[in-house]
Amino acid sequence: MDITFIFFLGLIISFVGVIPPGLLNMTAAKISLKEGSHHGILFSIGVCITVCVQTYLAAIFAKYLSNHPEVIDILQRVAFVIFVLITIYFLVLARKQPKPNVEANLRSKRSRVLQGILLSALNVFPIPYQAYMTITLASFGWLTFETYSIISYVAGAASGTFVMLYIYIFFFDKIKNEKLTSQKSMNYIIGSITGLIAIFTLINIIKEL
Repeated sequence: MDITFIFFLGLIISFVGVIPPGLLNMTAAKISLKEGSHHGILFSIGVCITVCVQTYLAAIFAKYLSNHPEVIDILQRVAFVIFVLITIYFLVLARKQPKPNVEANLRSKRSRVLQGILLSALNVFPIPYQAYMTITLASFGWLTFETYSIISYVAGAASGTFVMLYIYIFFFDKIKNEKLTSQKSMNYIIGSITGLIAIFTLINIIKEL
């Protein structure tokens, strides 16, 4: 498989995963607003360092699971139920529109790179997310577990994360009051994304029956 294609798969999947407002992208935006874009970029670099490690671990875990198809079958069914529940939750939650919380704890003035590494390390969701997506891509033959393939995917994942953080850093101040960035809209977006993943998972389950 072409490593460029694998790179862009990692970029897109990681990019989508960082779209919803969360601790990392909101912190990057807040740092940029308070201290300048340079500090926000340094923070984002730290985040991406951790993302590389997390994505690599996810790929290794996915490689292990690929050798145990009986475990994958169980995880696919569990993942389908989880994504359906998450979809329902966010679509129902979208009816409410609380003000987005963009406050972040910025007391520390130490290295923003280190802060990005540490905060990103606290967010363990990318590991199961990337493990599941890696297995799914491999099942379609779009990704292999060769070293070059994993490295290309990891690089894409880090790039996708950085691109989205970059967007938050440079455009959040301009779009924070727009409808697109309202909590209600973001809940609809998250619900739609998880809904698509649930459908994708269901197709895989049906194909394997």
